[in-house]
Amino acid sequence: MAAAARAAHPVVDRAPLIFTDDVAHRLLGDLADELVGYHRAHGDHPVLAGARAQAVVRSRYAEDRLAESGARQYVVLGAGLDTFACRRASADPRVFEVDHPATQAWKRRRLAEAGIPTSATHVPADLERDPLLDRLTAAGFDPAQPAFVSWLGVTTYLTRQAVDRTVAALAGLAPGSELVLDHVLPPHLRDEGGNGYARAVAQAAADGGEPWLTCLDPADLASLLAGHGFTATRHATLDEAVDPALWRRSDALRPDRLLALAHSRLTR
Repeated sequence: MAAAARAAHPVVDRAPLIFTDDVAHRLLGDLADELVGYHRAHGDHPVLAGARAQAVVRSRYAEDRLAESGARQYVVLGAGLDTFACRRASADPRVFEVDHPATQAWKRRRLAEAGIPTSATHVPADLERDPLLDRLTAAGFDPAQPAFVSWLGVTTYLTRQAVDRTVAALAGLAPGSELVLDHVLPPHLRDEGGNGYARAVAQAAADGGEPWLTCLDPADLASLLAGHGFTATRHATLDEAVDPALWRRSDALRPDRLLALAHSRLTR
């Protein structure tokens, strides 16, 4: 679980911290001690260290690109237990969290039970059936203004066709809108650590009913994005996505080559 990995990062890993999420532990509630405790007890294990590295780097990367964009609207697609809207004092940008209705209802209960304030506008949507822009607009989103979209931890669990459909829906945003997504690299582009992580985690995910369905070559992803009017501005593996100084470490956190991040801009 990404929220547990973010919560565990400052507990298990040494400085320099890559990302600070001071809300995730509270949001996890009764699960926090068990999940974070597992990281604490086994934090040097490559799978757990890899999970932390992926979770904190992708969040840091997305939020850094958001800050650079100056966007006034931020769409967190497949929001899960994202805490951006809980960690800031400013109401700008306006945050729209889009997620499956059942998942979002569970998160809202957790926020209420933990007494965590949030500035997010919640947009329940089943992306397999519901028109994304219609749902956003009904919630107060301005389709005439550019937006920044983060889409993290999702594409691996979708078919390529579903990824394409979602990007096609995002192409209806205003020109100048930006998108950051993460994706798993195909085996021939991974390093030994990345393939080791994949062998350990992919089968467990499948056994849990969430198989890995899509791995994207960067060139293939760039072509998919371009087909819907998005121009790729940067593609980065974990070691490239943050300041290299953050990888001068004395702990187990390492940037395996498995997950990559793509930043693109709608230019049509």
